[in-house]
Amino acid sequence: MRVAILGCGYVGLELGRQLSADHEVVGIRRSEAGVEAIEAAGFEAVQADVTDPDDLEEVPDADAVVFAASSGGRGAEAAREIYVHGLRTAVEHFAARDHSPERLVYTSSTGVYGDHDGDWVDETTPLDPTTEKTEVLAEAERIATEVAREHGIDGTVARFAGLYGPDRYRLERYIEGPVTEGYLNMVHRDDAAGAVRYLLETDRGRDDVVLVVDDEPAPKWDFADWLAAECGVPEPPKRTKAERLADDSLSAAAVRRIETSKRCSNDRLREWGYDFAFPTYREGYRAAIEAYRRGDYG
Repeated sequence: MRVAILGCGYVGLELGRQLSADHEVVGIRRSEAGVEAIEAAGFEAVQADVTDPDDLEEVPDADAVVFAASSGGRGAEAAREIYVHGLRTAVEHFAARDHSPERLVYTSSTGVYGDHDGDWVDETTPLDPTTEKTEVLAEAERIATEVAREHGIDGTVARFAGLYGPDRYRLERYIEGPVTEGYLNMVHRDDAAGAVRYLLETDRGRDDVVLVVDDEPAPKWDFADWLAAECGVPEPPKRTKAERLADDSLSAAAVRRIETSKRCSNDRLREWGYDFAFPTYREGYRAAIEAYRRGDYG
């Protein structure tokens, strides 16, 4: 199987590393530095802008396309350019080839659910995007399924929870505090990539949606206290939502993040047979904790 990873960044590089042992993989990045990162990871790289169909001509034919591009943390318009225009461009471009891909996996976010006051959500829960950016992600999901299907490609939406792992542990945020109450829904980078690899290799998830999240949504206060104990430091200060929201300097986006609470279920991914390398934060944060205790974290 040849897989093209469009937007081969934090998750895409790890996915390429995992796939390249048994498959042909090509990673696509817009910048020279991105191409160098792909080559350093040990698989083929192409420099191209996913929003430009002429650039995409440089990408080899593929049996499956993974769209994992990032808008770089910028606003809704930048997100729309990548996730909506870029994804549609990619679908139309690859579908028009003589050898068109059978599969598309689009990496979305559990942010499309909005707030559920701490209740559980799964793939059957209606979407309720509450920001311009999550509205864009929901629109992109429709392209990845309905539009892809119209072009003869089976689309899968993989909704990632909060990514963590190498270079993204953010220990200081939780062991120094203050920590605001709520839930953390997380997935280690290696499992985010591993789940996409599993979908491709097992043919699971065609024309379907799956949440990619670990086994245990974590109350932030419990998570922070556990981290502090493991790192050998005092428990951090805590704040309730009401205390945090009393700060009138918060941006509207920060207020929405504080007010948004849900627990994401991975039952479907588990039922499909995926076996997590890091089933909870306890396993996933072990490397960071050991580095912190040795004094070489960061």
